[in-house]
Amino acid sequence: ICDTAHDSVDYYGKRLKHTSDLKTNACVAPVQPTPTFIRLALKKVHPEITARYYGCGLVVPECLEGCRILDLGSGSGRDCYMLSQLVGEKGHVTGIDMTDVQLELARTHVDYHMKEFGYKKPNVNFVQGYIEALTDAGLEKDSFDIVISNCVVNLSPDKRRVLAEAYKVLKAGGELYFSDIYCNGRITEEIKNHQVLWGECLAGALWWKDLLQLAEEVGFSPPRLVTANVVTVNNKELQDTLGDFKFVSATYRLFKVPKGNTRNSKVIYNGGITGAEDSFHFDCQYTFKANDVVEVVGDVANILTHSRFAEEFTFQPLGGPTGPCGVKPMVSVDPFELALQLGVQGPGAVTGGCCSTQSAGCCK
Repeated sequence: ICDTAHDSVDYYGKRLKHTSDLKTNACVAPVQPTPTFIRLALKKVHPEITARYYGCGLVVPECLEGCRILDLGSGSGRDCYMLSQLVGEKGHVTGIDMTDVQLELARTHVDYHMKEFGYKKPNVNFVQGYIEALTDAGLEKDSFDIVISNCVVNLSPDKRRVLAEAYKVLKAGGELYFSDIYCNGRITEEIKNHQVLWGECLAGALWWKDLLQLAEEVGFSPPRLVTANVVTVNNKELQDTLGDFKFVSATYRLFKVPKGNTRNSKVIYNGGITGAEDSFHFDCQYTFKANDVVEVVGDVANILTHSRFAEEFTFQPLGGPTGPCGVKPMVSVDPFELALQLGVQGPGAVTGGCCSTQSAGCCK
């Protein structure tokens, strides 16, 4: 595994002491509304854990109660401890990281958090290992309902292996829900070898179209874009090195569901997800209001039918392979276009994702 990428161990474990030490906004969350229940969960996280957190925003998918969650690149453990409250005592959260300093910090506060949450036994554990080798680190195949990642996939030199390993450890119907940095083209070798730009989550950024291809090769459903925000570089030297390359932080959701189901469907959201009782923002193309009938493309119908969301919807098949006129076929949304659109509408237009927040809910 490439030395430049794993030199980020030194960058995150030693050179960065606080979030304020970062040189771009790629891994810093701008101020956006955070659901009350997530805010309350974050308040219970030990302040030392929060101070050493370098992720880009909150990565909190919906429907979490009772779920088994894996956090790739868990760092100080902030997200793990927040999620451990949302999955409940019957759920479980595992964090995997390759950084000794961060793992030591995360493990130090396990007992503190379990006492704070009122749990009889820990529902959080931390594993040392690489995100390209999850099973080698002792994580079992088909064992997680959700895999999350917060601005760390770009730190890997072999992103296909990361996706493949995530697919391997997910249960059938499971989801990879992750925020990361994407580029408007393929990064040059010169930029890839820039250590600071690696640590700032830019040098390893995928061209967003390559993500679509890699996901298909691994076996995931077509990626669904949740939200996107423009990344700014407030450092002239770094900007000169980057040249014309532009970046966005974006959140995608990928599912491990059966292939071949392309029938459109009518769905009714039942309104039962914690934090999204009235409206469930699935992605940038679909927001489901409780009790409203919505026609969805086959890929989305397939995801909703075979994932943890199945019990949250009532389904009404249309009968045709392509659905009625008025339901557009699935198209890949350009995250740069979405970021511009959301920038015009304002930061409150869509909640969720990298450099933002998303609501949570239930695994039954």
